[in-house]
Formats: sequence, C-alpha cells, structure tokens
Amino acid sequence: MRDFTNDLREVTQRLTEASEYLKITQQRARLSELEVEISRPDLWDDQELGKRVNAEYSNVKGDVDEYDSLKSQLEDIEVLHELAREVDDESQENEIEAGINKVAQSLGVLEMRSLFTGDHDESNAIVQVNAKDGGVDAQDWTQLLMRMYTRWAERRGFEVEVDDVSEGTEAGILSAEFTIKGRYAYGLMRSEHGTHRLVRISPFDNQGRRQTSFATVKVTPEMDAPDIEVNESEIRMEVFRASGAGGQHVNKTSSAVRLIHEPTGLVASSQEERSQLQNREKALTRLKAMIVAAREEEHEAEKARISGKTAMVGWGSQIRSYVLQPYQMVKDLRTEVESGNVASVLDGDLDAFMEGFLRWRRAQSE
Repeated sequence: MRDFTNDLREVTQRLTEASEYLKITQQRARLSELEVEISRPDLWDDQELGKRVNAEYSNVKGDVDEYDSLKSQLEDIEVLHELAREVDDESQENEIEAGINKVAQSLGVLEMRSLFTGDHDESNAIVQVNAKDGGVDAQDWTQLLMRMYTRWAERRGFEVEVDDVSEGTEAGILSAEFTIKGRYAYGLMRSEHGTHRLVRISPFDNQGRRQTSFATVKVTPEMDAPDIEVNESEIRMEVFRASGAGGQHVNKTSSAVRLIHEPTGLVASSQEERSQLQNREKALTRLKAMIVAAREEEHEAEKARISGKTAMVGWGSQIRSYVLQPYQMVKDLRTEVESGNVASVLDGDLDAFMEGFLRWRRAQSE
C-alpha cells in the first residue's frame, strides 16, 4: 500500500494557507452578521442597499462553503488513507490519489485569491479604451480591444454594461467606456491598464503596408461613494442620446451624460438611467472614483521612487505588443508572458496574462 502521507501533508498546508488569505475566521463572523441583515423584512425598501447586502452575503457564504467543502473532502481522504494503510489495502490507492488531486486542483484555483492584494480588487471595473496613434487603424484596433474584453468577460460570466461609444471616422471607434461587473473584475482588469500596440498589415492601406497602431486602456474600480470633494466649476458636462448595441439610438432625448474633469482631463459617462439627472449623478460617482484612483496611482509611484523600487506601470505606458506580421506573437512587456496564438488572445483568452500580472505585482511590492 502506497504511503500518501507527504502528499496529504502538502495539501493540508495549502488548505491552512487558504484559511489565512480567505480570512475564514473573519468571514464566519461576517456571515453571521449578514444572515441577520438579509432576514430583515425592510431590507429591500432601499434597493441599492439590498443589492449590496445580497451580493456580499453571496460572496462570503461562497468562500466559507468552498473552504468547508475542501476541508471535509480532505478529512475523508485522510480517514480512508489511514484505514487502507492499517490493512494494507492497495485497492484504495487510486481513489486516494484521485481525491488528493481533486482537492489540490481546487486549491490551485483558490490560490489566485491570494494574489488580490489591492484595496479595490473585488470591485467592478470601469474600462475606457481610446484610439491613439495610427489613424483609422488605431480606431479599428480600439474596437478590437473592446471586443476582446467583452469576450473575456463573457467567458468568466461577468456582465458588461456599455456606458458610451464614440464611432470612428471611417471604421472602428474613437473611444468607449464600459463597466465589467463581477467579483474581482477590477483586480483582473488592472493588468490591462496602459498602452496596447498592434503591428499588422493594414486592411485600410491599398498598398498592403505594415502599420503600427496604439490604443490606451484605462481601468478604474467602481466605488459606491468615493470620499472626495470635487469643485463643480471644474466639471464640464456634455449630453447626448443614449445608444444601444451597435450604436443605434434608443431614445429621442439627450439623457446620456458625459462629464469632463478639466484639471485632469478625466472623463466619465452614463447612459443607462432614464433621466439626465440620474445619469449625471452616476457619472459623477464614476468621475470621483477615477480621481481617487489617479491620486492613488501617483502616490504609489512616489513611494516607489523614494524607496528605489520599480513603480507600477501607469496609464499611458506601453504594456503589451500584439504582432500579426511578420510573425504572430502577443507579449507583455512587464511580465514577459507571451502567446503565439494571437487569434485566441483577441477572442478573450487573457487569463495567463492576468495571472502573470498579479504575480508580477506581488513581486514588485515585496
């Protein structure tokens, strides 16, 4: 009978570590509080509060249940292993090994959680894509990036809410703002914050020349009530008609709102509410979140400069190259993660790049 003691010890250690980064002790206490909250008959009198409490309850209960399930599975395997060794029953080896591998695989997925160290990593992500150098090709590239992130979100079961799209002059889009809603959306999408470079034979060049295009991606966490005051005189408001998928107008009034913060150039939009006032309030909340995030990014860069460490790559810095000709390669310039399957990456296969970024970020902070 094979001795699985060392394998079980290793998995047990990983489970103990999971208890720490999942904060299981604190989560159990919070779950008890949320169970009281969620049973209140007046909870849904405030719809926003009801949604927040319900979402937090679902997340906390999911973490606790997942941990308890893995712990129970491991305990069952340990008992089976002990009994099988006592009677030298080799017939149980396959079941024990399969059980250990199953728990280990589940822990591998959970261990990604330990990489989410940012204050806002669990938040929804507000994403802005903007065409930069490259003319029509850059506008087409910007639309391809928006599609890539939409497909990635769909793969993960996240919701995508389009807030604003500015159509390109001949093709593609000049810019777009959309919100990806799901747990850890910001923590994952933070890897995309920066300038993306595309090299290909231009489909818009009659002579079939190679073109290099650039687009920027700005990612901000969605915050309920950012703790910041903004001078209203520094905000310029633009109104436009709300549009649906493909850019078609869905109402006859200019209820959609775009806010521009003049001192920073930051822009936030909203078109999903029915009234202009509601859209302005939502856009203002988003704008405040962007200002907070920009200040935090500046603060982190200054701390890195003082300590002599490598600063996190900020917005506007080139982070990734996508080459379609003369060879095919997507390469992240920070983490060195690369893929030769460009089509798959552009179809939303971004997990390797995102995990690579999370590990790189943790290494930078150590």
